[in-house]
Amino acid sequence: MHAPRDAHWNLVKRILRYIRGTMALGLMLMASPSTDLVAYSDADWAGCPDTRRFTSGYCVYLGPSLISWPSKREPTVSRSSAEAEYRAMANAVTECSWIRQLLQKLLLDVSTATIVYCDSVSAVYLSANPVHHRHTKHIELDIHFMREQVALGHICVLHVPTAQQFADVKIKGLPTPTFEEFRSSLCVIGVTY
Repeated sequence: MHAPRDAHWNLVKRILRYIRGTMALGLMLMASPSTDLVAYSDADWAGCPDTRRFTSGYCVYLGPSLISWPSKREPTVSRSSAEAEYRAMANAVTECSWIRQLLQKLLLDVSTATIVYCDSVSAVYLSANPVHHRHTKHIELDIHFMREQVALGHICVLHVPTAQQFADVKIKGLPTPTFEEFRSSLCVIGVTY
């Protein structure tokens, strides 16, 4: 904003062209008796070329409907891709915990564990068994929080192949066919008025 360049203007025009081409798309929310929560979390480690900060994002589904889908550039630099993925997963688990509590206050039964999918095998292993504790001391709070949620049976962390990681659409530039496939899996469909 303080020193715009031609590259910034070109990006703004690209965004506006995308918005103009997708005016007929909308988010579809479907009624369902299911209170199953499923989340996909991902991180783009050191993705910012200027600061090397990572971008995290996640998508949370309640039954078949997408209900939460934030992404943000994190305020810290991550020392490894596993740390970035783990912090992104902790953000998703925090959101899922809040949603679980909200559903319980609304007297809706949340009997099954929330499934959180992550495409980092290292982060999945850390959530179940932080064996290399001295190497992960700098992310200790996230580790304790995640371990507690897994131990309580509220969260089940599973690996998902990158080709099925829907959260990528929030944080990475994807090829057009992959982007359109992931966009449709986020309950975005053509609407008529």
